[in-house]
Amino acid sequence: MSKVTDIPAGSEVESTAPYVSTPSKKLHHAVNRALDHYLKPSVSDVPHAPSSIFVVAPDINNETLLAYACESLASASVLANEFSGTLDGAHRNTMLALQQVIMLGELAVSRVLDNIGTPQRV
Repeated sequence: MSKVTDIPAGSEVESTAPYVSTPSKKLHHAVNRALDHYLKPSVSDVPHAPSSIFVVAPDINNETLLAYACESLASASVLANEFSGTLDGAHRNTMLALQQVIMLGELAVSRVLDNIGTPQRV
């Protein structure tokens, strides 16, 4: 009785590797194109230009920009805190965590504003 694993003498074993079998060889080029399309970034000679729908005026000084950022973060912190009051459980905890991250950003921007106003010691 012969075993299934026995290979008759004189016969060649066709490889079953995915990129070696005949049907896979036909698809190899298409597979590589698809992978390149989704996984390789396109190389472009033209640098990406950001949208100019919302533009900050280039003549605004840093202190004004930081003050605006600080006020925006403070408003976002209040909004997140108020919204968390309408939630329960894990969603409330998530919103409170978001509010704390916003508050930390506000504190960092506020510290930069304080540092701008006072001369630094060397």
